[in-house]
Amino acid sequence: MENTTASPPLASQVDHLVVVAASLEQGVQWCERVLGITPGPGGEHALMGTHNRLFSIASPAFPTAYFEIIAIQPGKPCTRPAPARRWFDLDDLELQLQLSKGGPQLAHFAASTARAQGGVRALARLGLDRGELLEASRMTPQGLLSWKITVREDGQRLFYGALPTLIQWGETHPSQSMAPSGITLQSLHASHPRPDALRAGYEAIGLAGVGLSQGPPNLIATLQTPHGLVTLESKGI
Repeated sequence: MENTTASPPLASQVDHLVVVAASLEQGVQWCERVLGITPGPGGEHALMGTHNRLFSIASPAFPTAYFEIIAIQPGKPCTRPAPARRWFDLDDLELQLQLSKGGPQLAHFAASTARAQGGVRALARLGLDRGELLEASRMTPQGLLSWKITVREDGQRLFYGALPTLIQWGETHPSQSMAPSGITLQSLHASHPRPDALRAGYEAIGLAGVGLSQGPPNLIATLQTPHGLVTLESKGI
């Protein structure tokens, strides 16, 4: 007898914010100046030739959220087969120029889900290529951290960073080992000239907790920090 049991709806939530920087040192200095804390330790991504610093921004609305500051690691090439590029548009020359002139910038966010491959297929049905689901890992003091993450061959974020990268964690989520940082994510909002198309993408992956409106491309994160409320914007980079 044919099994007609339908798959449960996809569900995803904000996993982490992505701030890109021309160098990790600049990212740390920016964090200390703008957010009022020194970011916690991160790691290296050999496949992408990048490295990061991380800290928790968990709040009741975003219980496992964290913050990533990421940059190209000096002297470390992207080892993906050519012509593949680094994630988060880090190889984009225009973005690199903006970072060198304007400093670190909120650029993107990732959404966690238990069914990343299903999310890729759901977006593909809308004509949205979220990219290949890559397996990645890095060693931490607490042991091996492993995950699956969507990365397009061209490294593009899509919708000016407002369509999240999908991530599916292994047994351990990195926020489990992060102490409270003194910073909490209060809200995340996206604006885009084509909000209906972006909304369809959010609905396809069951994304919760992200506001959406029509307007110039922007990703707006409001954080409670030692400096009070701070709003970060991508401003269409």
